[in-house]
Amino acid sequence: MSILYVSPHPDAFPSLRALIAARYGEAGEGPGWGGAHPRICLQPPPTSRTPLPPPRLPALEQGPGGLWVWGATAVAQLLWPAGLGGPGGSRAAVLVQQWVNYADTELIPAACGATLPALGLRSPAQDPQAALGALGKALSPLEEWLRVHTFLAGDAPTLADLAAVTALLLPFRYVLDPSARRIWGNVTRWFITCVRQPEFRAVLGEVVLYSGTRSLFQQPCPEFPAAPKTAAQLKKEAKKREKLEKFQQKQKIQQQQPPPGEKKPKPEKKEKRDPGVITYDLPTPPGEKKDVSGTMPDSYSPQYVEAAWYPWWEQQGFFKPEYGRPNVSAPNPRGVFMMCIPPPNVTGSLHLGHALTNAIQDSLTRWHRMRGETTLWNPGCDHAGIATQVVVEKKLWRERGLSRHQLGREAFLQEVWKWKEEKGDRIYHQLKKLGSSLDWDRACFTMDPKLSAAVTEAFVRLHEEGVIYRSTRLVNWSCTLNSAISDIEVDKKELAGRTLLTVPGYKEKVEFGVLVSFAYKVQGSDSNEEVVVATTRIETMLGDVAVAVHPKDPRYQHLKGKSVIHPFLSRSLPIVFDDFVDMEFGTGAVKITPAHDQNDYEVGQRHGLEAISIMDSHGALVNVPPPFLGLPRFEARKAVLEALKEQGLFRAIKDNPMVVPLCNRSKDVLEPLLKPQWYVRCGEMAQAASAAVTRGDLRILPEAHQRTWHSWMDNIRDWCISRQLWWGHRIPAYFITVNDPAVPPGEDPDERYWVSGRSEAEAREKAAKEFGVSPDKISLQQDEDVLDTWFSSGLFPFSIFGWPKQSEDLSVFYPGTLLETGHDILFFWVARMVMLGLKLTGRLPFREVYLHAIVRDAHGRKMSKSLGNVIDPLDVIHGVSLQGLHDQLLNSNLDLSEVEKAKEGQKADFPAGIPECGTDALRFGLCAYTSQGMSHVCEGLFSGCEQPTAMPEAQEMLQRRWRNAVSQPWGNPPSLSRSCRHPSTSSTLFQPSCPQSPLWNPVWGSWLWQR
Repeated sequence: MSILYVSPHPDAFPSLRALIAARYGEAGEGPGWGGAHPRICLQPPPTSRTPLPPPRLPALEQGPGGLWVWGATAVAQLLWPAGLGGPGGSRAAVLVQQWVNYADTELIPAACGATLPALGLRSPAQDPQAALGALGKALSPLEEWLRVHTFLAGDAPTLADLAAVTALLLPFRYVLDPSARRIWGNVTRWFITCVRQPEFRAVLGEVVLYSGTRSLFQQPCPEFPAAPKTAAQLKKEAKKREKLEKFQQKQKIQQQQPPPGEKKPKPEKKEKRDPGVITYDLPTPPGEKKDVSGTMPDSYSPQYVEAAWYPWWEQQGFFKPEYGRPNVSAPNPRGVFMMCIPPPNVTGSLHLGHALTNAIQDSLTRWHRMRGETTLWNPGCDHAGIATQVVVEKKLWRERGLSRHQLGREAFLQEVWKWKEEKGDRIYHQLKKLGSSLDWDRACFTMDPKLSAAVTEAFVRLHEEGVIYRSTRLVNWSCTLNSAISDIEVDKKELAGRTLLTVPGYKEKVEFGVLVSFAYKVQGSDSNEEVVVATTRIETMLGDVAVAVHPKDPRYQHLKGKSVIHPFLSRSLPIVFDDFVDMEFGTGAVKITPAHDQNDYEVGQRHGLEAISIMDSHGALVNVPPPFLGLPRFEARKAVLEALKEQGLFRAIKDNPMVVPLCNRSKDVLEPLLKPQWYVRCGEMAQAASAAVTRGDLRILPEAHQRTWHSWMDNIRDWCISRQLWWGHRIPAYFITVNDPAVPPGEDPDERYWVSGRSEAEAREKAAKEFGVSPDKISLQQDEDVLDTWFSSGLFPFSIFGWPKQSEDLSVFYPGTLLETGHDILFFWVARMVMLGLKLTGRLPFREVYLHAIVRDAHGRKMSKSLGNVIDPLDVIHGVSLQGLHDQLLNSNLDLSEVEKAKEGQKADFPAGIPECGTDALRFGLCAYTSQGMSHVCEGLFSGCEQPTAMPEAQEMLQRRWRNAVSQPWGNPPSLSRSCRHPSTSSTLFQPSCPQSPLWNPVWGSWLWQR
């Protein structure tokens, strides 16, 4: 029988930690070490059976004469039912261990340092306030982490929660009064949740939190009395005190004496007193107005000023266009302002780029609202087809060991919807914290029934008009995702020469950035003549169907009408003459692989060459002879090179600068593959969009982007809208099988055998009419693919109002007034909205486009989750420690190999973390830098120094205006017209020099206006 020795004292938190772990072991499948449940002994172990020195409590004896383990950390880990207690594998286990270490090294010393002196159990080694400050510093990472998490590592308590809760038992029982607990609201909520768990309650009973006054019964006694000090120890301490007093007196004298040569000492500057964190403590139920009648604090505090306003704004309906009028259709001589939000992806959270977008958009919205216009800023969220499916697939595999194919399409889609309901509202929470004055009652999701109906209607209309068609063409194919992807999802990695890259699915890195030359023997040549060609993708030579040279190249004129011999295939390759060949590059001869290269495909179309696909959708070789058949594409690369060397056809290999296309979702190297897909003809629509800008019907600001607009529209290609996914709008097109011997069976690429419909019944009727048979002879199979996410996003300005059905909102708010977004999606989203809006509604979706700068980090890189340089705007608003930033990386989708690299970047850029700035300061800093036309916005905000540069400037501005406001005699506010008295924006805020300040400082402005 194992025995657990613990202290009987109710405040011996190390022993309590072991006892609670034992309770979890009893409730689960037994202790993690595999033994039986131990017997509890409330006293130290007998010295006759213990090792030397005697173990400290708690201690676990694993059977008579067995192994001894002691110390709270080790004992609790053995007794806990699942080892480290981390859900979901090694990453979660690492996170648990990090929090356990933090509890042992940071929380316990800080908790004891703040609690024991306050109870008179230890002579304080430092000032009590300093001890409380140290406790607050230790609690900060915990508070930040728990802002978005219920528990420290997972959806239920783990060893991490056990270690941290028991470490904080003493402060919560004897030090942290109600006002302190309000400051650490997230920690308090988590602490109470944990101690109310059955396993905690069985050991701790009802935990009574400190009320601010301490009774005699709350005074704990030390577990073991301190040993009396010897005479030598007392003498040594007295000498130390004497030396310290002498040193302090000497320092005081030196400070009072003026420096040599100075006649009159300068008056000593008063040290600025840190007021600490000022919070708004008055109880305010959500939705009720904040009490601003009390005395104003001496200094500006974001937590004090920004508390409780947003729920009141929402409750009063200030963000709705109906505010102050009977309905949105009521005539308004001041006009209508409508703007829709660029719908962020439902998969993740906002970063500073989104914060910039929303700060500008909210400022514009509040300005028009202050002018008395009927104002709507419409929120929404995008379903993010590829990104969401990848996230849920990883979750399924991590938690249940299942792929989506094992689960089945319908069950998988249910899992995606379940994930969306659980996680999809984080973005809306962030937008509210940014003070965004969106009409939340009109919030839309691109997979909502209303928007899905608009997508189906748009596809069917465009297909019936011939604008949407089916064709077999080359697409950007991700072998990892098993799907075509859009141009915006392609990262172009530039290589200067030979480079080894990591490719998903391959254990070893793959070589890129080299040009391999090899020879084709000329067929029928008596002199063993050869033509040397070069390629960066040697494996594709198995799909070669020709060799091309320039018509004017004198070196190859004698080869007209001749062919070369493929060394591995039973076919000859004709030598064709085409102007696309560059005579000056290499030997002037190029291999032609129409099925795997866009330029080669066009050459093949001109010369009637066959396109032979040699790769399947997973990247394995097909339609090739052994030993290459079935090899993964980059394994085949090595095999082909060796085979060429064996046949004496290899000529050279050299470094070659090149661009490698990468999928920004999977980091896979993209492969051009021939696939039957759905396309949108863009030529005529692009001409109409370009003409709208030329005529001035659509304004693009800054005007420098108009040249880019016209260039894109003049050189536009047809748009591939098929995606081989399950999550998204399934394409409303059906393949037709006619059960009539008189009608021959169709092939996939034959567009005649495809029909679209708003329902399957409508599609069957159209198919029966097309083939002249009765509907009962028609069998339909709906396309398995879904539409590109940008297709539904392109309909967003009018689908949110119920198009194609007529509605009050559609008649009032479409076309919109303005679109504001980053210039990086001018073509991918803005252009498609304009083209589809003109085509489907006959009207532009908005009259003006304002494009702002792009937020980049201090190194000029865009914010990217794959780089680990994303900054959550809530971290700027509330502040975050460096450790808090590190912890976020562990919860990201970064590979473990990339986490350490990202951590080093965080250490360099934010060595002290990010200080609390507040919503208004963040918005002001972003807008201020945008007004200067800076493209690297974040470079000025966070430029690698210890403190952000723009944020303190914004805070100092707010401090100055706060001090001015404190000194104001409070009477009636300035006389204002009705149009400038909207309660959620205030007005001039007593600052004639900056009448627009409430636009980017709305919370501060509301506080002063309401006061």
